Amino acid sequence: MKPFEKCPVCGGELETKQVEKLLRGGGNTVSVKVSAEVCLHCGERLYAEEVVRTFEEIRGKLQKRDFSHLKTLGQSFTVEEDWPNKAIQPTA
Repeated sequence: MKPFEKCPVCGGELETKQVEKLLRGGGNTVSVKVSAEVCLHCGERLYAEEVVRTFEEIRGKLQKRDFSHLKTLGQSFTVEEDWPNKAIQPTA
């Protein structure tokens, strides 16, 4: 039995889907695909407890700059302070 039969946010129907999750820590980011219960109405994502624990473990590794069992996937960028459109701001 699933922990929730309906979305706890809006009451919508839930469907199991593969989603992309970004995990951040220590200025670094990891991208993973993971199974989640996704609300078909509002888009809320619900993850199994063991998946959430793994998210916390990965964030901890990023904070400690421990990149074992992680592989490089491109580069990340942000805009510079002098970006012409001031509505767009750098993240770091």
